[in-house]
Amino acid sequence: MDRRCRFCRAPLSTTFVNLNSSPLANSLLDAESCDGMESHYPLHAFVCEACFLVQLDAVVPPEQIFHDNYLYFSSYAASWMEHCRAYSAKMIERFGLSKDNLVVEIASNDGGLLKNFVAAGIPVLGVEPSSNVAKAAETAGVRTKVVFFGKDSAAALKSEGYGADLIAANNVLAHVPDINDFVEGFRILLKPAGVVTFEFPHLLNLMQNNQFDTIYHEHFSYISLFAAERIFAAHGLMVFDVEELPTHGGSLRLYVAHDGARKEEVAVARLRAKERAARLDAVESYSDFSDRVVRTKCALLDFFIEAKTAGNTVVGYGAPAKGNTLLNYCGIGLEFLPYTVDVSPHKQGKFLPGTRIPVYHPDTIFKTRPNYVLILPWNLKDEIMQQMGRVRDFGGKFVTAIPTLQVY
Repeated sequence: MDRRCRFCRAPLSTTFVNLNSSPLANSLLDAESCDGMESHYPLHAFVCEACFLVQLDAVVPPEQIFHDNYLYFSSYAASWMEHCRAYSAKMIERFGLSKDNLVVEIASNDGGLLKNFVAAGIPVLGVEPSSNVAKAAETAGVRTKVVFFGKDSAAALKSEGYGADLIAANNVLAHVPDINDFVEGFRILLKPAGVVTFEFPHLLNLMQNNQFDTIYHEHFSYISLFAAERIFAAHGLMVFDVEELPTHGGSLRLYVAHDGARKEEVAVARLRAKERAARLDAVESYSDFSDRVVRTKCALLDFFIEAKTAGNTVVGYGAPAKGNTLLNYCGIGLEFLPYTVDVSPHKQGKFLPGTRIPVYHPDTIFKTRPNYVLILPWNLKDEIMQQMGRVRDFGGKFVTAIPTLQVY
């Protein structure tokens, strides 16, 4: 097979990690579908030896992932909504945004971020490919276009009179198969003095903290500053500032402008040095990640086997995409995890892809009183342990598997 880097087109031959085959991580099943077949796709990540972009080999068409029954609604995550509120306030203050500006969000989901700008009287436009979550955004007063973003859709928006002073692109740069077409869209839509902010999980954190469960088919790429700067430069854009954020296990927020439009801040050079110190520009640095992943799988299976042998029950909390990667790769099914729960009503009553584990309301945990609760969205573990604190009243304990197995 002639594998090529999705950015620079160099040959791909070096494995980062191979998680075997897995169903689409956000494609939860209804009861009627549980007796049918599911499509599984290879989950094999490679590192490009030319530009060091880590990426999946197999390409699942975006239309199979982002559709009119997409189940992720961002507004159900309280900590993320607070993150969006703080972001909006910061951008308004830093860039002096007002009613005379336009804020665009790419992959705007149900409008949870943009509604903060609406409340401040600043015009907004959401761009979202999934019609069901876009409808929720419209209901919340956030003007939204249902379209996949790229150079053609950006040109169409520009011809309609849209030009963005600020574009927010949170957790979407990794989600596009044609990263060059996608980034070119920002160059087209952004005003000459405008700013784009990109947020995405930092590849360095994924590697150092063993976050292999964030690898799933929605995430085509796994990105460092080193790779991102090369991608943006190829499209006449520059990174002029950067922040390291705690979200999603450790993310970057890159501030991007047209080349030469802004002065580079010292934080960019500081992060470049940090990535160089971690040798992210050397292919050898990527070679031992697979071994750590296998050790995590063994530790989690040992935990479940010991709990089962001792007569203890383990249930899950959450139905995130990352949890489905973990469960499918580790082979954790109903015999070990009889159910999981999720706060989103859009997921309750569904079944996890691959494992067919049912998803219930969180109150189910207090009725069945399990010995352990495995927190699948480990990045929200503090929030979840606080919300579900009554688990400890009946002697229950919380468990996370990433970066290593921990019992709380």
